[in-house]
Amino acid sequence: MFELKNVIPFPLIEKKGVEKSNIWNKQLLFDNGERIKITAPSGTGKTTLIHQLYGLRKDFNGSIFFDGIEIKQLSSHQIAIQRQNLVGIVFQDLRLFNQLTARENIELKRVLQTPYYDSSKIEEMAQLLGIDHILDQPASSCSYGEQQRICIIRALIQPFKWLLMDEPFSHLDNKNKQLAIELISNECNKRNAGFILTDLDDDLYFTYSRILYL
Repeated sequence: MFELKNVIPFPLIEKKGVEKSNIWNKQLLFDNGERIKITAPSGTGKTTLIHQLYGLRKDFNGSIFFDGIEIKQLSSHQIAIQRQNLVGIVFQDLRLFNQLTARENIELKRVLQTPYYDSSKIEEMAQLLGIDHILDQPASSCSYGEQQRICIIRALIQPFKWLLMDEPFSHLDNKNKQLAIELISNECNKRNAGFILTDLDDDLYFTYSRILYL
């Protein structure tokens, strides 16, 4: 589980309106299996929060715990193991290796630890999301919407207890968005995994356990 105790990023400490947040400077517990939606306009810290939960940023007051261990106290090796086995992520800025193919970007994540899925699962997920025809193209030659779907598969191909998603459907049309939602929901159900999803507006993508506002 994730637990937040009075967390507030350094850049937001003096910012007006922070006291209205459901998250910043509050005490929160996200139980395993919960589906959490975080809604906020740009500039209020959605990406910052996702990066903090993933252990990428430590420039904040307060404490974040994962399964009872404070993330700030974990070594780089411990954080890496956590990311490989327990926490998947869909970055807002994608973070693909542009010179590698779509398949290679996904495969890199699949083989970091003992694989959760066989390599054939990449093809299966790609077919479900309508991008099997671009798997062997360089990521740089794919459209932004195709790249988002590559990143979704990359996150789902690994083992995880939690899935962090930062505006994961921003460049998908309604049809492709629904296909991605169904795949994510099915994979979370298989693992009894939870997720934390950020977006600019309210939505009906999933049946959420809680909706919080930054």
